[in-house]
Formats: sequence, C-alpha cells, structure tokens
Amino acid sequence: MVYGANGYTGELVARLAVARGERPVLAGRSPKVASLANSLGLPHRIFDLGSAVAGLEGMTAVAHCAGPFSATSRPMVDACLATGTHYLDVTGEIDVYEAIFARSAEASAAGVVLLPGSGFDVVPSDCLAGMLAAALPSATHLRLAFSAGGGLSGGTLRTTVEGMGTGGQARVDGQIVSVPMAHSTLTAHFPSGPRSVISLPWGDVSTAYHSTGIPNITTHMAVGLPGGLVSSGQRIFGPVMKTSLGQRVGKALVGLVSGPGERRRASTRSEFWGEAKDSSGRTATGTLVTPNAYAITADAVVRIATEIQGVKPGAQTPATAFGPDFVRTLDGVTVGAVTVTS
Repeated sequence: MVYGANGYTGELVARLAVARGERPVLAGRSPKVASLANSLGLPHRIFDLGSAVAGLEGMTAVAHCAGPFSATSRPMVDACLATGTHYLDVTGEIDVYEAIFARSAEASAAGVVLLPGSGFDVVPSDCLAGMLAAALPSATHLRLAFSAGGGLSGGTLRTTVEGMGTGGQARVDGQIVSVPMAHSTLTAHFPSGPRSVISLPWGDVSTAYHSTGIPNITTHMAVGLPGGLVSSGQRIFGPVMKTSLGQRVGKALVGLVSGPGERRRASTRSEFWGEAKDSSGRTATGTLVTPNAYAITADAVVRIATEIQGVKPGAQTPATAFGPDFVRTLDGVTVGAVTVTS
C-alpha cells in the first residue's frame, strides 16, 4: 500500500511502482486518491488514520507518505503493529525516528519491520555513514553533509516549518542535544568541488547512531547562505515559529508550493560527503552522487517496499536492514572510494 498517494511524493512512488510492474493499493484520506488510482488501473482505499487498522487489512507493507510525520507516524505505526504490517516512511524528523526506534522490541515481538527514512532522507547518507564506519570501526565522530538540487515539495516545506521553532540538534556522546542553528561551518569536499556547508538538523542525527554506534554526529547542508545569517534568522524568527499563529501562517504559505516537475527532477542531482574520525586522529572520508532527491526517494521506497519482508523484524535503518551497499543498487547513484588517512 502507498498511503498518502495523492501527495507529491506518494504519487511519484505510485507511478514508479506501476512502471516496474507492481500493483500497490493506493490509499489516503482524500477522495483524490480514487482518481489517481483509476488512471493507473489500481485498487484504492479511502480512510483516515483513525481507521488505519481496518484500512490496512490484507496488506503486507505500507509505504507511509503522508506527513507531517510528527502527527501521522504514531497512529500508522500503531496500526501496523496491530495488523502485522511492515512499515516504511519518508520522514526527515529526528523526533519521529527516535520514537520509532524506541518501539523496536515491540515491533520484533509483533514480527513487524519499522523502517523510517526510506527516501532521500536518509538512504544515501545512512549508507555512506555505514561505509565510513566499516572503514574506520574505531570512529568516535561523524560529520555528514549534502547539497541537494531541484527544489522542495510542499510537504517537505511543511515539515521544515514545524522544525523552525526548535533550532538545531546534534548527537553528543550518544545523546541528542539542542544546539544553535549553523553552530558549525566546514568545507565539504563534494565530487563537484569544495563547498562551504553549515550545520542543520537532519535525520542522520538519529539514524546514523543506530546504524554505526558512532556517538558524536553533526549534519550539514549547503544552503548558499553564511552561517551567521542563518543563526541570526533563527534567533529572530524562531520564537515566532514556536507559536501556533506562526505555524499556521508558515504552513499556509508553503501550501502554495508544488514540487519540482519531471524535467527539473531529471536535470538535477544531489551530492553527499562524509568524514569519520577516531580518537587517534585517523579519518575516513567518502562521497556519493545521487539523482534528484525525489527521484531517489521514489526509487528507494519502491525497492524497500518490495524487499522488506526479508528484513529482520524490529526498528531498522536502511543500512541496518539492507547493508551500506544498498545505495549502490539505486538508479543513477555513483559511490566514491572511501579513503582512510592517519
């Protein structure tokens, strides 16, 4: 099942699944799901998350694409555990990851796989983190950075609006802590060349720890703005975005945004850089180049949904479920060599 199939990402997943010969059930709370399902010749179900147990009847796995996941993930996970349905989603929300990982024992007992972050966030970066940890098992610190081209969908931007009031987050000595936005600036050596990146909260603050055990993790992004400007903006607008009015206005504005079209998705790419370091100063560095964020998301979700039955029950990351080399199986991905230096 693809739940939230009428959304931007959900529709991409549904169309790619059909192109690969799959026949998923399309679902969501909006009647718009029916018109998409009819156009693709697929079955559909209309239900909200309050009726998810009945809605999942007969399903082996659900690709949950209806955010914001801070509101939607828990009821869908509850329904999956009650019905024995494997769960995957495309969340980027750190708190959502942590809440799902906290239910790993419950999922194992139910024979259910819970696999959040089955898209751009966090398949490429999670696999890169796994490669670096394998090359440097003694690593104590991990820095990850990415540069994404091609624009964002309205759903992604709504999640971003939710996070604007909370500031930054990083993993320090195994614990997730609050830090100022853009508290760290560094030069990431992407395949296309070095770029300045600033620290912003990304799903790997949660997932990379569960994948690698590395206790100190910071995530960075190339945004084309000075770190000082970003941190100042957070100080000024953060208190406003914590209010219900700020959230309503922000979400209303991003609701006017649609995701990138097919031509833009096909013509843009994303780059990843990572560095692991141990207490003796040894480092391991590596890079990835992927298709546009939404293209690789649809690819990864379809592959994971069709292969998830073979994964050990419990809460998993992409790298723990399928190994760090999973990213190599995705269309259009180039993996650079991991280099270890003393």
